[in-house]
Amino acid sequence: MNHSTALVLFSGGQDSATCLAWALANHHHVETVGFDYGQRHVIELECRSRVITALRTNFPAWAQRLGKDHTINLQSLGQLADTALTRDMEIQYTQNQLPNTFVPGRNIVFLSMAAALAYRRGITTLVGGMCETDYSGYPDCRNDAIQSLQRSLNIGMETNIRIETPLMWLNKAQTWKMAETLGGPEFVELVRKETHSCYMGARTMLHVWGYGCGACPACTLRERGYVSYLDAAQTVS
Repeated sequence: MNHSTALVLFSGGQDSATCLAWALANHHHVETVGFDYGQRHVIELECRSRVITALRTNFPAWAQRLGKDHTINLQSLGQLADTALTRDMEIQYTQNQLPNTFVPGRNIVFLSMAAALAYRRGITTLVGGMCETDYSGYPDCRNDAIQSLQRSLNIGMETNIRIETPLMWLNKAQTWKMAETLGGPEFVELVRKETHSCYMGARTMLHVWGYGCGACPACTLRERGYVSYLDAAQTVS
């Protein structure tokens, strides 16, 4: 095992696509894993395939580092979770002030499954798009949760897994800027047009910031970040 290889938790969304580019720029060999957990926006699984194909075709420097893609069936997680991400229900905040799009244990399960896959593949670095700077309030996106899980995985598997979260302290505008820094305008356009963030799974209207319903929390965060990113670019120019 060595840390020059990485397994990226790649959902098909903006954040994980940026993390995939970051991993390709920082690791010699990169594999990807996605999860089918009965999510309402299952369209993201189709988007991830298109993004991976585009990376292999249009970014030759990254293509030679991009290895096998994996998909793990976690339908049981969606069956357990009574949330707006896995059921046809209105998005709202619960009594504990968490949005009902929060799927309890999702990142814990994802990272545990990814760690098991990485262990089998001889990879000790996991890369995820968790962020607590500009996010929806999910407790399993916080840095202390990720660090605690890293320790538990290493104890339980007697290994040396490292979980890297390059977006942890960035806001959405900074995430767009990272995409530009890593892959230039071409990669920004790939993220804008081919990744999916909308909780509703809407891909009928292309906004300036990408496809989506334009009203759900994920779309609101993505739009706000993109507008701020453009404003910052205009200020510099």
